[in-house]
Amino acid sequence: MRAVLADGAGGPEVLALHDLPDPEPRPGEVLLEVAAAGLNRADLLQRQGFYPPPPGASDVLGMECSGTVAALGDGVDGWAVGDRACALLSAGAYATHVAVPAGQLMPVPAGVDLVEAAALPEVACTVWSNVVMLAALQPDEVLLVHGGAGGIGSFAIQLASQLGARVLTTAGTPEKREFCLGLGAEVAIDYRDEDFVEVVRERTGGAGADVVLDNMGASYLGRNVSALATEGRLVVIGMQGGTKGELDLGALMRKRGAVIATTLRARPAEEKAAICASVVEHVWPLVAEGAVRPIVEDTLALDDVRRAHELMESGTHTGKILLVVR
Repeated sequence: MRAVLADGAGGPEVLALHDLPDPEPRPGEVLLEVAAAGLNRADLLQRQGFYPPPPGASDVLGMECSGTVAALGDGVDGWAVGDRACALLSAGAYATHVAVPAGQLMPVPAGVDLVEAAALPEVACTVWSNVVMLAALQPDEVLLVHGGAGGIGSFAIQLASQLGARVLTTAGTPEKREFCLGLGAEVAIDYRDEDFVEVVRERTGGAGADVVLDNMGASYLGRNVSALATEGRLVVIGMQGGTKGELDLGALMRKRGAVIATTLRARPAEEKAAICASVVEHVWPLVAEGAVRPIVEDTLALDDVRRAHELMESGTHTGKILLVVR
């Protein structure tokens, strides 16, 4: 098979296509012929040497893909050769073939193109598991989404709106803020020139946000707690603003708040399978109806992987960037 590896740690120039042995599905796995792979910020960190794959996982980059079932390992039920699917992975998506634990394979939602489906697994599983399964967002509650124009942010806005929540978000340019409003956000905050804490308080009558979905980490920690409502839940899923911050426990305790930090990639296979099953049950119907849709900024060929990483690093994109494998 053809697959992308990082030849050392560094910029996009370290990425290269290699010829590797075709993977063989082990018991409980499905071999997928890849149609497209989605880019994630974690891929950039792995390329830079900061986020290695979990022990035992492939060194091939990529944590989500779509494709066609090519072979079944022993003990796999419910799938047949030729089925269209998308997959949540620990690694291996930037390739012509990948072996996937069957529990992390999901059918392509009705009405979604096979290539476009590669934009769904990571965002759907991340948003659903964190915002709903962990933070228990309820109808009429307020969700603050940081980075609303990105892949995860754009999906979170749509999904939370469909669940009946009020959505406030942050974004850095007028075009991105308009984009977020078009997806269902009630307010799009200019994080460069506005204090999101003050805007959240103003738009909620001083109550604050019931749930905050944060990709920044340390640099936003204190302000996120300030933006929380009583019994609010802050869910940290990224560290773009650093890993070490100062937390005023008194402020958190006065609000009876919670700070939750999660990753998806290194979770045990059974946890990922449970998340995928819940996404198929609850989220896929909304996608099939067109109420929630994958947002794809650009598609590039697999051998354009360096340019794809450059585009993601530029921060100018909205939604997802995909690598088309075939």
